[in-house]
Amino acid sequence: MNKLWIVTFETFLRQIKSWGFVMLVIGPFLMFGITVGAGYLGGKSGGTSDEIAVISQQSQLRDGFAKANKDVVMNNVTDKKTATKKMDANKLAGYLVLKIDNNRVTGQYFGTKSLSSNLKVKVNSYLNQIQQQLNLTNAQLSKQQLQSLQQKSQLKETIQEKAGTNNLVKTISYWITVMMVYIILITYTTITAQEIASEKGTKIMEIIFSSTTAIKYFLEKIFGILLVILTQILIYLVGGWGIYIFAQNSSLTKGFLKQYNALITSVLHNILSINLLYLLLGVVIYTVLAAFSGALVAKAEDASKAAQPVIMLNLLAFFITFPFQNNLDSIIVKILSYVPFFSSYFMPMRIINNDASGMEIILSLLVLIVSIILLSMYIGKIYQGLMLQTDDSSFWKRFKRGISYNK
Repeated sequence: MNKLWIVTFETFLRQIKSWGFVMLVIGPFLMFGITVGAGYLGGKSGGTSDEIAVISQQSQLRDGFAKANKDVVMNNVTDKKTATKKMDANKLAGYLVLKIDNNRVTGQYFGTKSLSSNLKVKVNSYLNQIQQQLNLTNAQLSKQQLQSLQQKSQLKETIQEKAGTNNLVKTISYWITVMMVYIILITYTTITAQEIASEKGTKIMEIIFSSTTAIKYFLEKIFGILLVILTQILIYLVGGWGIYIFAQNSSLTKGFLKQYNALITSVLHNILSINLLYLLLGVVIYTVLAAFSGALVAKAEDASKAAQPVIMLNLLAFFITFPFQNNLDSIIVKILSYVPFFSSYFMPMRIINNDASGMEIILSLLVLIVSIILLSMYIGKIYQGLMLQTDDSSFWKRFKRGISYNK
């Protein structure tokens, strides 16, 4: 058992210390940082601030509007002279002058551009509210009359999710899930095949096989690579959550998240579900096959070619999903959602579209898990025969000799 973990952690540490893994992990976060930084600098250097100042001789009038609109009102500007200077320096979009004259509430806006429709609605709503209060005060109505005027109508809403929005959620969820599966599979099938192929034909393999069984060593290598995969997925989950929290509190993205909150929440729900398990199991079975492919190369120098058969299978599974995105009733979709190497693409597609029952999902997972176990055990048994072949024979000869090896 100790030997098992020694090789597992040695493989794990060697991979995570490589520049390839570091760039693979930080790449998405780096792109996000560059995008946000460029947006921030662009906002600072180009254009005017979106904030406005509110000026009024009646402090209660000003404070009431400023308190209700903290996100757009610059509180430290309370006079026209300061507001004008800040407008000239592009640090203020404009200023709103509020006043009450002859029992009439008025507002006048001075700015470098028109008020946004959203802010204009807020200003008009506030002015109407204050005007109504003045009118009621001046009318000198009795208590009963005031209560009658304050009677409000009632509006009830029954919301049915729009088909267009629902379809958009499914489409975005589908593409994100499929691209995640595809990119991670492409990456780690190549890493695994090269990891195995790099040891092909070396003297160290004879020494290793004399001290431990081939199946144990094979599983050690697979476990080490799986730890790398789990580490990357965990970093993405934690980092993604951190970015989401940051975006919720950032002035650059807060408005966007608020506007599309329902859409984003639905997409995240589809991704952070049983689909993550399909992603992980899909990576496992392709990793095992990639190890087999790496062991089949003629010599260590051919490591770069080792992953090609597995990559081609991954490409096939990836592109086959396209024609069936809107045709989930097809018998081909239902069949391939149970077929190992294809189910990691097709079953998540069915889950996102609510086309798979709980029993179907469980059956598909069982088939995938059993296939991984059987494939790993079989390749482990013939692993020594595959790795000790050093002759430069054809692929099929090496394959036949490898599968016929039994020790």
